[in-house]
Amino acid sequence: MKKVYKHGEVVLKISHEKCTGSGECVEACPMKILELVAGKSVCVDIEKCISCCACVNACPEKAIEHSMCG
Repeated sequence: MKKVYKHGEVVLKISHEKCTGSGECVEACPMKILELVAGKSVCVDIEKCISCCACVNACPEKAIEHSMCG
């Protein structure tokens, strides 16, 4: 199951099947838009996303897709 978060052209998808809850994406995000909830990463404020792709690059499981990150 993928959770999809959208704001304008920004689309963030997090695969809860792949997510192991390591929290590396949470730590990497400079805008603090991600949190761990019940052991899975969730986006709590997509409107603050600056499309830096830090979460995508930090995820060891490749569980995050971002529309602005090739």
